[in-house]
Amino acid sequence: MKYHGKTALITGGASPIGLAVARRLSAGGANIALADIDPEALDRAGRELGGNPLLSVADLSDEHAASDFVSAAIQRFGTVDILVNNAGGGIIDWTRNHTPTSIRQTIDRNLWTMLWVTRASLPSMVEHDYGRIVNIGADSVRNGLVMHAIYNAAKGGVHAIASGLAREYAQYDITVNVVAPCMVLTPQVIAAKEANNPIVAEMEAVIPKGRSAEPDEVASMVSYLCLDEARFVTGQVISVNGGSTMQ
Repeated sequence: MKYHGKTALITGGASPIGLAVARRLSAGGANIALADIDPEALDRAGRELGGNPLLSVADLSDEHAASDFVSAAIQRFGTVDILVNNAGGGIIDWTRNHTPTSIRQTIDRNLWTMLWVTRASLPSMVEHDYGRIVNIGADSVRNGLVMHAIYNAAKGGVHAIASGLAREYAQYDITVNVVAPCMVLTPQVIAAKEANNPIVAEMEAVIPKGRSAEPDEVASMVSYLCLDEARFVTGQVISVNGGSTMQ
């Protein structure tokens, strides 16, 4: 029970990565609070997890929705100990094809959701001198995949904030890290592969392992960074990418 007594908030909690993280933390004894914009998927995730998790249907790019989600978790469980900023997604397209609406949606889903939920969670972590924050970033920020420029603008902020927050809050035993996956086998990616989408093939071609990541392969790194024993890892961007970028 590595997370026994800890409360874990997971945004985008009904998505493949979010649910994979929730499974691991729940199995380790954590209290689970999930937020997602898809009510049906969130309900399915809650039924699968069992144990009466807190489920919040919310657009977390809205400051008040994000604050309400964090407040509900604190009211139910008492603290915020772990925050996994997984909510994201966006429009993948050539920059010249983007519209003001698609740009705004991509920034909102990835950057603003992380900012608002993190900002709302920090007071509880500071009060209790403990916190584990893990942002889900993107390997495309580092390898420059085609059609990812706008997406990378958003995810680049998700990467960049980690070092600043890590330095600001280290004195409170709060760690802040980023897990940056390559392409992950979501239902959308699986459907695109079955349709022989050439963009998917191009994205997988840069991965030495020759395939996309499984959601649980990403969740395994996230779950490690949420442990007490990861207390000395902070301000890092850790790639889970099959070798598509190497350092």
